Amino acid sequence: MPSVGDTARRTRRVTTRDIELFTELTGDCNPLHYDEERAAASRFGGVIVQGGVTSGLLNAVVAEDLPGPGSVFLHVDWSFKAPVRPGDEITAEVEVLEARADKPITRLRTTITDQDGTLVLDGTALVWTEPV
Repeated sequence: MPSVGDTARRTRRVTTRDIELFTELTGDCNPLHYDEERAAASRFGGVIVQGGVTSGLLNAVVAEDLPGPGSVFLHVDWSFKAPVRPGDEITAEVEVLEARADKPITRLRTTITDQDGTLVLDGTALVWTEPV
């Protein structure tokens, strides 16, 4: 059973192949993820990674580390604060804010930062942990 204050994190370098795989999975062909010229002319100044690729690292932390196997998201409230680009190294971290004693429900603070320490995603998540 997780305890308030427990933390877990995972770090991963994001690649162009991640963008391609996410597109294969979802069909998201937004030019901001592929077209260097159009992306450079945008407010982002270059190609960016899909938000689902970025937030997906939180899935791994929650399902594998804290609370761990059998865990699924019930609700998320995430703000994307800065773009992630191919080649960035991102670190997803969760911190237990609340662990219910009556149900296997945990409320987490969720953050993702890049290699420079820039906060790229911030929010909370409610997680159910099924015994496996």
